[in-house]
Amino acid sequence: MGGDEQAMAQGTIKRFDLASATGSLLMDDRREVSIDGASLAGSGILTLRLGQRVIFDLDETGARELRLVTFV
Repeated sequence: MGGDEQAMAQGTIKRFDLASATGSLLMDDRREVSIDGASLAGSGILTLRLGQRVIFDLDETGARELRLVTFV
């Protein structure tokens, strides 16, 4: 594994609405992060399941967007 993978955050899908492609996840430190359609657009991900573990990268602007990288 490269150094970047170690810096990625992990979390669990808390809520996801397929129709609007929005939802939220809980980071391992219990902070909640919003998911929006733009977050998923470039990832090729079509849906998320409640309780699904994900590895992700928060954007550097501090916005509550994320780019999902892979599934655990």
